[in-house]
Amino acid sequence: MRRIVPYPLLSLSLLVMWMMLTRFSLGHALLGGTVAIVAGWAMSALHPSRPRLRRWSKIGQLIWIVGLDILRSNVAVASLILTGGRGGRRRSQFIEIPLELRDRTGLTCLAIIITSTPGTAWVEYDARRDWLLLHAFDVIDEADWRDLIKNRYEALLLEIFE
Repeated sequence: MRRIVPYPLLSLSLLVMWMMLTRFSLGHALLGGTVAIVAGWAMSALHPSRPRLRRWSKIGQLIWIVGLDILRSNVAVASLILTGGRGGRRRSQFIEIPLELRDRTGLTCLAIIITSTPGTAWVEYDARRDWLLLHAFDVIDEADWRDLIKNRYEALLLEIFE
């Protein structure tokens, strides 16, 4: 059974999501099931390593912080776009941020957090120099952005994964 469905939770989740996004019918269930099983095979070809979580208790705190930051960022970006904020003088900028986080799963979580927050985008990660290139929509002070990423997200991710 493991050869047919190598990642059963992933396949089940994809099938449920497929059914939520489409009309329920036998045809959609068969098509969604096929897509889910093929996605599981594709995932097994990648040979992902299992994440090692060190402190489970910090996950809830991270989710809460990220949720609040996403909400605040939505409001701030919408305000800047709709009102022109600060007299229309937005300053988009690329910011280099040195990182201590080395765990691949932790870096993936940081990329998801940054990219899902409106107004920011993960542009590049250089593993040799251990720095992240971030693009921010409205920069007032680069140091504030570095502090936000390092102390708000990376610190928690270091506790969770390393």
